[in-house]
Order: sequence, then C-alpha cells, then structure tokens
Amino acid sequence: MKQVCSSVFLFLGFLFLFLSVEAQTCRPSGRIEGQNPPPGQCNQENDSDCCKDGKWYSTYTCSPPVSTKTKATLTLNSFEAGGDGGGPSECDNEYHSDDDPVVALSTGWFNHKKRCLKYINIYGNGKSVRAKVVDECDSTMGCDSDHDYQPPCPNNIVDASKAVWKALEVPESDWGDMDIYWSDTD
Repeated sequence: MKQVCSSVFLFLGFLFLFLSVEAQTCRPSGRIEGQNPPPGQCNQENDSDCCKDGKWYSTYTCSPPVSTKTKATLTLNSFEAGGDGGGPSECDNEYHSDDDPVVALSTGWFNHKKRCLKYINIYGNGKSVRAKVVDECDSTMGCDSDHDYQPPCPNNIVDASKAVWKALEVPESDWGDMDIYWSDTD
C-alpha cells in the first residue's frame, strides 16, 4: 500500500509540474523607453500609435502557444510603399498591395521566418479568410526609425491588410483591432 501511495503522489507531482509548465504564458523579455519621434516621422495611418517620451514598452521574444485555434488580436496595417507598415516586408523584401490578403505576425509566431510566405487561416466575425504571412510585427524592438517610431508589437498580433478585414466582412467603421482565432493551413 505504501508503494502505491508513493506512486500516486509521484504521478500527481509530475502531472502538476506538466500542467504548470503548460499554463505558463509568454512573459515580457524586457522593456524599452520611448522617445517622441522627430516631427513627421511617425506614420499614423490606420490609427497607428507613436512612441511617447518616457513611456516604457514591454518587449517579447515569444508568443502564446500555437494551436488549431490560436487566439489573437487582429490589427490593421498597410503593406504598401509609404504605408504605416514601414519598409518592405521581411519575407521577400517587397511591398504588397492592401488589396491582397497578407499579414505580419508577432515575433514569436513569425518564428525566425519559418512562416514566411506560408498561409494561415483567420477566423473572425463569423467568417474565415486565408492570408499569406509576409512580415514580422516586431515584438522585440520599436520606437526607432526602423520601426517607424511605433512601439514594439504585442506578442499576440496578426497585423492584416485591408483585404483581410474586407474578407471577414467587418464594417470599415469597426476596423482597427478585433479578437480572432488563427491556425496554420495544411
């Protein structure tokens, strides 16, 4: 009986350890201090935020775990030259039309370019759309010229072109951010 109890406690201990590791969330990896951008240097198209002097912003090297139904926040971004997305896309060094369903993923989900030019399914507003991953929404850096003087991206963002929002049939007055789910395509 003593050995059975020991085995049960050992099993429960391993189960607790496994569940506590699984329950851990992606925690900030650091912080950067914002500075006001030089005049005219932060593109606020699509209601993008600009860094603020003295404000601290969390950075992340990870994102929440990916599943068949990964919860995320859909945001609006322009991937065109001169748009609020900044420079050309990380995956192909090209700009992309806002009429194409393309996205940028937070750093952890971008996964060192492993999702570059692959497709994901996005589910929101009772609809779904297939979109191509073309860029990273950088969660590790920001508030500089390379990042259009915008803060680091949160760790749970799918930053999408206008085409994605249209395909999800979200009224234009509601574009900006929305809770969605996404998954890798087969």
